[in-house]
Amino acid sequence: MSRHDDIKLLRINYLRGPNMWTYRPVLEVWLDLGELENHPSNKLPGFTDRLTQALPALIEHHCGVGERGGFLQRLVEGTWCGHVLEHVVIELLNLAGMPTGFGQTRSTSMHGVYRMVFRARDEHVARAALTEGHALLMAMINSEAFDVNAAVGRIRDKVDDCYLGPSTAAIVAAATDRRIPHIRLNDGNLVQLGHGARQRRIWTAETDMTSAIAEGIARDKDLTKSLLKSVGVPVPEGVAVKDAAEAWEAAQDLGLPVVVKPSDGNHGRGVTLDLKLKQDVHAAFELAEQHGSEVLVERCIPGNEHRLLVVGGQVVAAARGDEAYITGDGTHTVSQLVDLQINTDPRRGLTEDFPLNRINIAEDAVIALDLQRQGLSADAVPEAGRQVLIQRNGNVAVDCTAQVHPEVAHAVSLAARTIGLDIAGVDMVSTDISRPLSETGGAIVEVNAGPGLLMHLKPAEGMPQPVGQAIIDHLFAEDENGRIPVVGVTSSKGGQHITRLVAWLLHLNGRHVGLACHDGLFLGTRRVEKRPSAQWEAAHRLLMNRGVDAVVIENDAASILKDGLSYDRCQVGVVTDMDGMDALADFDVKQPEQLFKVLRTQVDVVLSEGATVLNAGDARLLDMVELSDGEVLLYALDGANAALQAHREQGGRAVFLQGGAAMLAQGASETSGANIDALLQRFKAARINTDAETLLAAVAAAWALNISAELISAGLDTFVPELPH
Repeated sequence: MSRHDDIKLLRINYLRGPNMWTYRPVLEVWLDLGELENHPSNKLPGFTDRLTQALPALIEHHCGVGERGGFLQRLVEGTWCGHVLEHVVIELLNLAGMPTGFGQTRSTSMHGVYRMVFRARDEHVARAALTEGHALLMAMINSEAFDVNAAVGRIRDKVDDCYLGPSTAAIVAAATDRRIPHIRLNDGNLVQLGHGARQRRIWTAETDMTSAIAEGIARDKDLTKSLLKSVGVPVPEGVAVKDAAEAWEAAQDLGLPVVVKPSDGNHGRGVTLDLKLKQDVHAAFELAEQHGSEVLVERCIPGNEHRLLVVGGQVVAAARGDEAYITGDGTHTVSQLVDLQINTDPRRGLTEDFPLNRINIAEDAVIALDLQRQGLSADAVPEAGRQVLIQRNGNVAVDCTAQVHPEVAHAVSLAARTIGLDIAGVDMVSTDISRPLSETGGAIVEVNAGPGLLMHLKPAEGMPQPVGQAIIDHLFAEDENGRIPVVGVTSSKGGQHITRLVAWLLHLNGRHVGLACHDGLFLGTRRVEKRPSAQWEAAHRLLMNRGVDAVVIENDAASILKDGLSYDRCQVGVVTDMDGMDALADFDVKQPEQLFKVLRTQVDVVLSEGATVLNAGDARLLDMVELSDGEVLLYALDGANAALQAHREQGGRAVFLQGGAAMLAQGASETSGANIDALLQRFKAARINTDAETLLAAVAAAWALNISAELISAGLDTFVPELPH
């Protein structure tokens, strides 16, 4: 069989916001199939069998058939390789742990050239999946070997490098469920929830309400204990020591057994438990000294380690830890038995996706010390039947939220409040969390800022807890969604005049307004950038600005095709015309129906409580009326416009020109809203070209924001067409 030439990837474009394909970011790829245009899947001998053997789960893909096995049916009947590549990439993403369901492939006006898109939460991950999918597909077409597991591994590595950690992702998912928008602010886990002045920020499980003082207290375990003790929270007795000899003296004074740990360590590093012998205390001191600035010796509390998550003063989740043991067989070493009996547990792994960590004796000095206390080493062979303790802590992954006694919850909540943390992971030792600490002799041993959430999201045993939702409910009241009014104006001409005028009217209405348009970037009445700012980056910066509580953004068809919209949803969306198609040839938009699909993006993102503003004077836009989730306002120069009249008869709002003034109408009611002619004269005097239809669009958008007719009139009278310097 002769080798088929590779599919050419002509153009790869990341659409970062809502676009003509979907509400969410996608990777758009222009493909040239070349001679494969003449070889659909059913004309490639053995191809379908090779592909489904490499990716068996393709049978789960519904495709256009709408049911399981739909894509397989298309493969057998014959489908083109661009469509196949779409499904291959999606399946590789699924296998790499980033579930993806959306994809489309459409032909272009050029022979053999297709546009393929697929959902892309992260651009780098999407590009990696495309690279691997392209290589896999060509290997299957040409009957060549391909290592699918290695390809999935490379994509998974990219996911680990680039995507949000599981704790942050859970919080973001909970925000999305409440329709709260989010913006990732760095390559890590710093995320903005909401927009502008109504935003909140998280960094994993820390928030912008997390006090730096409280964090500092939590890092100092000795200070934490003294504060907790002062408010009556049970804590283990303990003292700070300077050397190994002093550690042993303290252990004798406190009463054996004891715990030795660093004063400011974390994740259990350098913590050795249940120490009874002088040499063990000395060794534990040397270990703890490597992990903190000071060493503490504490009375050892009987029981299991527990981690309780406190959010906003309430205990929302609890997990219990279990000790890890191996059983000797007289043949294998301790190290081998750990791999055979503990690390084979599918719940253990090296990444954050696993609720339990794999145990590596060679890298854990605490385990080595515990083995030494049992007269063993990693290379020792324990006799058959002997129980060997491997790890005392670090296995906190058994959900016990439902078992927490109210008095335990009260003590834990008080501990978090005493330290001053809005979100805290409280470590407690108790024999039974369903009984008060006074009965079990339990105590709180640490309070941690920025706690990990994975043990509660994916416990090794028990039910997952909705901790992401608890954090979102803590940050946002039930009736809050973090949104500020966003006005999006999509126009091929005069868009900057509409947006400047709407921003001015919002300013008069008491808003701190950000504006991005072809005339520049504005904060309030001040122009902070003179270069055209009707682009994704500039508009996006406004949504990140804590100083603005309303944003007005100009878009055009080219910007939607290049980047998508800079906002996920908007309060008011304006579409003024379907002109300017000549400038879109590079995007293969050559027919009115194609342009319509691009421009409707602005209408698709209008919130249900918002409004769409359409130019009834352009009959081609009227089909967008049915696409709006919110109210629809129509405007036209002629009040007798048939669509305008029909809209008013149904109780809809409309704006039209009468006697040089903008009329605001709803049903039979009409109110004069602004002197359009006078403002046109001021534009003309400033040598700026605009027209009455453009100004009517601004009036309609302002009315859609429920700005009063009186303020609209005053705003047009005081608007200055000249740009500030």
